[in-house]
Amino acid sequence: MRAGLILASVILTAIAVLSGGNSFAATTKSSGSASKAAGKAHATLESKSGSTVTGKADFVEKSGGVEISVEISGATPGMHGVHLHQNADCSAADASSAGGHFNPDNAQHGAPDAASHHGGDLGNITIGANGKGKLKIFVKGLTVAAGDHSVVGRSVVVHADPDDLKSQPAGNSGKRVACGAITGM
Repeated sequence: MRAGLILASVILTAIAVLSGGNSFAATTKSSGSASKAAGKAHATLESKSGSTVTGKADFVEKSGGVEISVEISGATPGMHGVHLHQNADCSAADASSAGGHFNPDNAQHGAPDAASHHGGDLGNITIGANGKGKLKIFVKGLTVAAGDHSVVGRSVVVHADPDDLKSQPAGNSGKRVACGAITGM
């Protein structure tokens, strides 16, 4: 028995030496990253279009869709449209680099609970007198895992005006006042 343990130890050491000592760490790191990326994502929202709006968004994949939590501050009181946009690019001063709404099924714009709506239609966030607001929503059909319906590689955009939940293609929600690229965790 002892000889068998010593032989196993020698074989494992030889494998580690021959592979540069990284085979076990690489295997563990790779599988660990894949499981994290498949379940959660995050975006940090930065001010755009001369606004003071900042915030964060968290994404958790659950059975049948993604739970999205958005928190913002520095916004004007009232309602503001919130959408997922096609590109994870917030580099333009007006966030136009984020592209149009994320719409993997080529649907009409609408309320997030409507029969037909873009994958990126999140509705409105209500901002209090202190300039802060929170939105928590579950969107069916989206994923965090890789694929056509993945939120990763997209962006979250907060608009200056409320989303009317019907005007095409974006709900007449005005300029983009905050933007954050969505990355896996």
